[in-house]
Amino acid sequence: QVQLVESGGGSVQAGGSLRLSCVASGNTYGIRCMGWFRQAPGNEREGVATFSTGGHSIYYADSVKGRFTISQDNAKNTLYLQMTSLKPEDSAMYYCASTGPAAVDCPLSAPYYGYWGQGTQVTVSS
Repeated sequence: QVQLVESGGGSVQAGGSLRLSCVASGNTYGIRCMGWFRQAPGNEREGVATFSTGGHSIYYADSVKGRFTISQDNAKNTLYLQMTSLKPEDSAMYYCASTGPAAVDCPLSAPYYGYWGQGTQVTVSS
């Protein structure tokens, strides 16, 4: 089992920045991919950014390219999402997710991810 705990959400003005953190614990050895997803009320959960723990790929949603950066601190077992130039449409509950060892890709697709954090709310006002 893998446990994921997000933090760093909050309320900011448009154009502001936030950094989300996700600390992984438990059986983290076999994690292949980690990623950030978001879900606004009434919408499907969408992929924001994913990161291959093997270092082979990073994917970003078109809507966040150039503004968000996903990164990982292996020593701290922590995943980050640095968000800049935030827009009101970025407002959502943001979730950290991970796969197990069987994963062969790290798509921006929620069904591929089996472990989820509790979410952290991001609200961007205009």
